[in-house]
Amino acid sequence: MPVPYAESRPLPPYRALLAVDAKDFTGLPAAQHGPVSRLIPRLMDQALERAGLHRLRDAQRFPANTGDGVVFGFDPVHLPFVLWPFLGVLDDVLGSYNRQAVGPRIRLRASVHIGPLPDDGEPGDGNGTARNDTHRLLDSRPVKAILAAASEEVTHLAAILSERVYEDVVLGAYTGLHPDRCVEVSATVEGKNFSQRAWLYVPSPSGNLVRAGIQPREEPADAVAPVPAEAPDKGSGTEYSGNSQHVGEGAALMGNVGRDFTYTAPATTYRGTNQHWGGGDNVAGDKRAADRDHR
Repeated sequence: MPVPYAESRPLPPYRALLAVDAKDFTGLPAAQHGPVSRLIPRLMDQALERAGLHRLRDAQRFPANTGDGVVFGFDPVHLPFVLWPFLGVLDDVLGSYNRQAVGPRIRLRASVHIGPLPDDGEPGDGNGTARNDTHRLLDSRPVKAILAAASEEVTHLAAILSERVYEDVVLGAYTGLHPDRCVEVSATVEGKNFSQRAWLYVPSPSGNLVRAGIQPREEPADAVAPVPAEAPDKGSGTEYSGNSQHVGEGAALMGNVGRDFTYTAPATTYRGTNQHWGGGDNVAGDKRAADRDHR
């Protein structure tokens, strides 16, 4: 057992992590838990195939089925393509499934993170702070609130990106995901000592999110051509209007808000104007235009 700070040791390799979790899984009848647990990895693989990420599908590190979702590590070289186009393709795959499914709808939260993790082909690979934080982001209040607020007919996926992923990959312009498609939030988990700056991305916003100013994509993600390994596909779709926001916990909106809006989550309603957010249990902070450097 290593003794902290007693000596120096090699840093484990950096691994990107992707985790997904099904909304309302525990509310399903027990007889549906097994089928849904087996279905989610199949939908993930289908989306990876359609996004042109064949090598990632076949090179996952320390994959695990969590019952109501999956998590796996991968070489960070694939990370730009996971952000774009994969997340959008996954949203479309889920939508196609939900429109024809006779069973429960599959709506997912996703978290993306990166950090040093052991990966030596030994038991315990993939365990570390980066893995813990990936699951905390997945369970955080903002991503849960945004998925709950959206229409189940249109919005099938809500993703949360760690600050490290956002700064290195999105602001670094290594991905086709534009920064203006992301909304800054404070990721906290009820009952846990966890609070991190993170970024929400909703491929297909709907309901109050659209009425408040978020614009949906003009074309579905399955219109994106297969992605070559050497360069990201910038894809197509409506660019946001250049606004970014800093919010506290809960839902966050971006775009042109020309009048008052109402956001309703379970047992909670918030009102705000086009410039400032009201305080509340889940949402707080200021909306800022063309300012990505604030802390």
